[in-house]
Amino acid sequence: MRSFVEWLDTHAWSTALHESLWMYPLIESTHVLTVMLFVGMLAMVDLRLVGLAFRNVAVSHLTGRLLPWSVAGFVIMIATGVLLFYAIPVRTYESVWFRVKVVLLVAGGINAWWFHRRVQRDRTFWDNHPKPPTAVRVAGGVSLAIWAGVIVCGRMIAYNWFDCDRDPSPFVMWMAGCVVEASM
Repeated sequence: MRSFVEWLDTHAWSTALHESLWMYPLIESTHVLTVMLFVGMLAMVDLRLVGLAFRNVAVSHLTGRLLPWSVAGFVIMIATGVLLFYAIPVRTYESVWFRVKVVLLVAGGINAWWFHRRVQRDRTFWDNHPKPPTAVRVAGGVSLAIWAGVIVCGRMIAYNWFDCDRDPSPFVMWMAGCVVEASM
């Protein structure tokens, strides 16, 4: 993977995107706004699943109204996230926060898959209940926690506290995949 990111870093477009006066900030702002759209819509659904909000609205009605917006936000969020990675591939790849964010994104995908595959199939029985069954509430709570973690980690990527060039601890060097240059 490291050779792939180093290869990406050699592209003129990667450098041009990172050094662009307008494009990089525009892409980053679009990424943040679509994260807000995606997670905002998903949080409303998750709060309903947990039983903390919209208790008098059927889950199917809420998801029918909000998920199209959430999917649109997700698609644009992923596209802009890939472009942000492309702009600074090596530093992003070596970021501990980025690595944790990727793990959380995978966990979010697994949670969504589990919910749609196992939990949602019985929705006709609990769709209108103010307090859904435990499995539904757990899936909603896990989703809220995962996406909060994704947002925090995404924000922390901008900071260089654990960057490889700052002489981190051996554990952080291992977590970040830092390459140790042989001293002469």
